[in-house]
Amino acid sequence: MSFSEAFASALRLLLTGDPHVIAAVGVSLRVSVLSTILGTLLGVPIGFCVAARTFRGRRAIELTLRTLTAFPTVVVGLLVYTLLSRRGPLGVLGLLYTQSAMVVGETILVIPLLAALTVAVVGGADRRIEETALTLGASRLHAALTVLVEMRRGIVAAVVTGFGRLISELGIALIVGGNILNSTRTMTTAIALETSKGDFALGFALGLILLAVALAVNVGVAVVEPTR
Repeated sequence: MSFSEAFASALRLLLTGDPHVIAAVGVSLRVSVLSTILGTLLGVPIGFCVAARTFRGRRAIELTLRTLTAFPTVVVGLLVYTLLSRRGPLGVLGLLYTQSAMVVGETILVIPLLAALTVAVVGGADRRIEETALTLGASRLHAALTVLVEMRRGIVAAVVTGFGRLISELGIALIVGGNILNSTRTMTTAIALETSKGDFALGFALGLILLAVALAVNVGVAVVEPTR
């Protein structure tokens, strides 16, 4: 199958409004966006605290965060599955094979990445930004927010990178989501399913749709991205 044929197939799937494809795109976006938001709310503050403060063990924490960015998604999926399965400590919640379970897993996956990227961004900031804010009477929280605002382009880039990591994720979505049609099936799990059935054309077309969705999100961020 040529690239032009795959592109035509992908375009046809979108233009005809194939319900299964639209559902998979919707699940991918919902899970990825929510996980990115939660990961940002947790990962960015962690990264800021590590980068902006001097304390014993800081280098070890930085090394740990960088190492966790390579944590296999399948392992995260297995960890969350163990927690949410019927015999697991959180099995009573009944979250396994739901989008909520996928959000939990993907949030766990993206927190170290966003924290590590934030460490790199804030670590390169001018220390005088926070010092000046404190001198002018700002609280510690407001001073920290001032630094983040000044380094907003780097933070936005980190968040977009985290989103890209999540929307293309497969292991967690497959293990704790279950690849249920019109419920937990994402674009990546749909690609895995179609290629396992030998339908490489549809799998390739879905891959192009995933890239198109990721491109659209990045273009949207670029349009509204704050400038200096």
